[in-house]
Amino acid sequence: MLKQRARLIHAGVFTLDLTLVSSAFVLAYSIRSYLLPQAFPEWYPQALYPLADYLPLLPLALVSWSIALLALGTYKSHRTLPLTQEVSDALRVTIVATTVWTIVIFTAQLDALLLDDRLSRSWIGLFAVLAWLFLLFEKIAVRLLSRWVRELGYNYRTLVIVGTNGHARRLATSFEDHGYWGFRLLGFLKTKPDDPEPRRELPAPLLGSLGDMPEIVHKQPVDDVIFAVSHRELEELEQPFMSLQEQGIRTRFALNMLPRGYSRIELEELDSVPLLSFARTPTSYPLMLLKRSLDVALSSVLLFVGLPVVLVIALLIKLGSGGRVLYSQTRCGLNGRRFTLYKFRTMIEGAEARRKELEHLNEMDGPAFKVRRDPRVTWVGRFLRKFSLDELPQLWNVLRGDMSLVGPRPPIPEEVAQYTGWQRRRLSVKPGLTCLWQISGRNDLDFNRWIELDLEYIDSWSPGLDLKILLKTIPVVLSGRGAS
Repeated sequence: MLKQRARLIHAGVFTLDLTLVSSAFVLAYSIRSYLLPQAFPEWYPQALYPLADYLPLLPLALVSWSIALLALGTYKSHRTLPLTQEVSDALRVTIVATTVWTIVIFTAQLDALLLDDRLSRSWIGLFAVLAWLFLLFEKIAVRLLSRWVRELGYNYRTLVIVGTNGHARRLATSFEDHGYWGFRLLGFLKTKPDDPEPRRELPAPLLGSLGDMPEIVHKQPVDDVIFAVSHRELEELEQPFMSLQEQGIRTRFALNMLPRGYSRIELEELDSVPLLSFARTPTSYPLMLLKRSLDVALSSVLLFVGLPVVLVIALLIKLGSGGRVLYSQTRCGLNGRRFTLYKFRTMIEGAEARRKELEHLNEMDGPAFKVRRDPRVTWVGRFLRKFSLDELPQLWNVLRGDMSLVGPRPPIPEEVAQYTGWQRRRLSVKPGLTCLWQISGRNDLDFNRWIELDLEYIDSWSPGLDLKILLKTIPVVLSGRGAS
């Protein structure tokens, strides 16, 4: 009954979400077509095509938003979800849906078919912003209404905690302090009848032991049971757990018995075997697919647009020092996978053989090797390095999938061999052309700070952060700041 009601509520919210997206579609058209030309005629001199010409794009928008809303797990219980997560979820849905929608429009050339290549970019931006705001306000309104209803004593779930240790008490305190979550704690159960009595007074009644659960369930409704026990007791809980499952009572296990950390926790299934997954890297498949799609699209465009620059650089290298134009080197990628990285050659031929002669000039601590005025660098190479033009061929590595546009710089195997345990975590995502290190001082930073910035990027990754780094990289590269 509870699951059916939850499905009905989620279906209603889903319908409301799509209604709000449709409203944002029309309102964005009205603002762009009527208000902006009147308020800013020098910037928006013309109104848009009639709304009827734009409406064929609405079903595609609703499909895109539906995919994003469902794929990103928007329709789950929000009882304990923080407000910041609500804001982030609405923003992620908007970014994914808008990106998918615009890619399909321009790939299928619907703008040319329906609007003679006059699809308004400002209207797309307005639509995305309004859709995000509408979804966000709706989530906040539903959140406030739900909490108000729960504070009045409605729509609550009854709860029993198995265990009387410190973890169990802290859980009980959290439920008491957050009444708007809508949980009503009935009491605690000991795992065994002969377990010692709690040394400290419990914040709710002690109802007995696990063996008393059938009687408790028959006397009063129990919606949820949380096991807050030690790992040594888990094997003995199989029968009580199966009994609760047979009765349809939702059961949870507090994971305080596991090592503490900042990992994202997900429940997966492999051939009907439930797996509890811990990861400290981004795990959202739709967002990672979006990142890869943008890598392929942008690297393809940059390679095509930059082809004349590539040819000029190749000619300069040939005229300046002869020899090979491209330099290839083995680097470590995702989780240590080795790949061949390509760069324009900036050093004299045989430069690697002379590295040991320059070890005493290394300006970086740790395993990294950097010499600001490296005598092996040619005059053309010095110019290329200053403006990062030597890294243009790595767009091919991005297109192949060895690298991403944004990510930690790929190290050589000799450096990785000297990493300590915490430093190896920078290999847990694909390496990139640019990252926080690139826009925060480049070679002016010491090695540990370099690694810390890479880990900060991994821990806080989002499509918005990638876009921010890409935009900030442009002035840094053009200025040549921090380059060796």
